[in-house]
Amino acid sequence: MIEARRLHILRAVADHRTVTAAAAALYLTPSAVSQQLAALEQETGHRLVERGAKGVRLTPAGEILLSHTNAVLAQLERAEAELAAYGSGEAGTVTVASFATGIALVVAPALARLAASAPGIRLRVQDAEGDASLPMVLDRQVDVAVAVEYRGAPSADDPRLTHVPLYAEPFDAVVPVAHRLADAAEVPLAELAKDTWIGPYPGNPCHDVVVLACESAGFQPRLEHSSDDFRAVVSLAAADAGVALVPRSALLGTDLTGVVVRPVDGIAPTRRVFAAVRRGAEEHPLIRQVLEALGEAARV
Repeated sequence: MIEARRLHILRAVADHRTVTAAAAALYLTPSAVSQQLAALEQETGHRLVERGAKGVRLTPAGEILLSHTNAVLAQLERAEAELAAYGSGEAGTVTVASFATGIALVVAPALARLAASAPGIRLRVQDAEGDASLPMVLDRQVDVAVAVEYRGAPSADDPRLTHVPLYAEPFDAVVPVAHRLADAAEVPLAELAKDTWIGPYPGNPCHDVVVLACESAGFQPRLEHSSDDFRAVVSLAAADAGVALVPRSALLGTDLTGVVVRPVDGIAPTRRVFAAVRRGAEEHPLIRQVLEALGEAARV
């Protein structure tokens, strides 16, 4: 009989590519992970992983088992959801990881809605960028991620996750007031090819949006200044340190003294925000109410 706990470890190793990283994500020791993998290989009668200089990869037998693992773990999530629904389903804690603007725009309003409509649900919020929050969901560190689509992110049909679209918003160009395009009604990105740029660090999903938008305009942005805090990005632009693309909602409440904000000419770069849970968990009564509250906040 294959233990579901060992299947979870197998998926973590497949996701993180090393035993050490998988152990850290699961709050286990590397030796414990190795022991569980060895036990799983004994249970199945197949070698499931191969260790190399660059980490661990699954064997063909491991890949076969992993495809079933995603279905098995999703079904276990559904079983937990039905059991919770059979009980009261009225009280409990749901942990949500979200990037900062997402917290302000949808998570905090959802928390307020739940306080009124479902006071038994306690929402615990953690600040995390999308590239960090999705692995946190898969590793069961949080229940819900509010994340941004980015290059390399799990796709909407990923068998491990259920995606719930929330909202999409454009990026606007932010330039110093003395910039040559400050008086333009719209800013063509190609006209900024020779400018110094300010933007998020690589790994931040918004970094990918900015770089891809510039590549589509025919150039690589010369990113000289980096910050994941858009208030800092705007402040640097106000100091004439460069130009930037900033999500429209991130400009709300930001001091815009010294800068001009203009829409991008043509098709504006866009960030698409979604909520993600482990597949099957969307049926859990507490998580379902949180997802509904996030959706209502996004519609507003």
